[in-house]
Amino acid sequence: MQLIANISMMFTETAIADRLEAAQRAGFEGVEIQFPEVSDVTSLRAASDATGLPVTLINVPRGPGDAVGLAALPGQEDAYRAAVAVCAEQAEALGVRKVNVLAGRPPKDAAYGACLDTLRHNLMHTADVMAKIGVRVMVEPVNRGDVPGFFLSGLADGLALLDGIDHPNLALQFDLYHMAITEPDLPGAIRRAGPCIGHVQFADTPGRNEPGTGVTDFAAAFAALREIGYDAEISAEYNPRSTATEGLGWMSEFKRMMT
Repeated sequence: MQLIANISMMFTETAIADRLEAAQRAGFEGVEIQFPEVSDVTSLRAASDATGLPVTLINVPRGPGDAVGLAALPGQEDAYRAAVAVCAEQAEALGVRKVNVLAGRPPKDAAYGACLDTLRHNLMHTADVMAKIGVRVMVEPVNRGDVPGFFLSGLADGLALLDGIDHPNLALQFDLYHMAITEPDLPGAIRRAGPCIGHVQFADTPGRNEPGTGVTDFAAAFAALREIGYDAEISAEYNPRSTATEGLGWMSEFKRMMT
């Protein structure tokens, strides 16, 4: 397992391209960026090359305004495909190996079945597009306490979605923060998901701050991840209580748990 940092949420005291150097100094092995389309991708790639830190994952653009994703929104298929095209360009420019799809928040009058069909077709399209450039596609369940109305929430829905599509280039983005809220047994949820997990993120619960500020049993979660054979990236995706640098006291213990 490799410990990486989400620099859209961490080291925000500096410009985003400079955050790769901050992540390197802190001891992270890579970074992820939620929405690089709002940044200068050329500068980000230069910073990645200079630091030697790979940009592991980015999100498909989430849509305009307060949108939280387009993939499950009937009638937005053209906008979603355009977002996938942008994401594919960014992925190639940054050398990323994974992209994440946000299902979004459909209108209240949208039929569930229509939203599910839209999400399935959009994920298949994304998986096909990204397979051509060697990039794996994640889809992320998000808890509805933080994001009311989000279409995909909870492990059962995520696993059923993947099972219904059965595409070799699709996997689950397993955010320990979101899952700790929706699943009463977090280690059990990890074991249930098993090989479907393609990417892991974390923050403590409640609060979505750094480990040690809440009640999440990270030792049990990491033990379950080792048990299922997960050996990829673990991303710190949290809101630092002060600065990211001041709140890194958890890192040495995490690195021990990851070995």
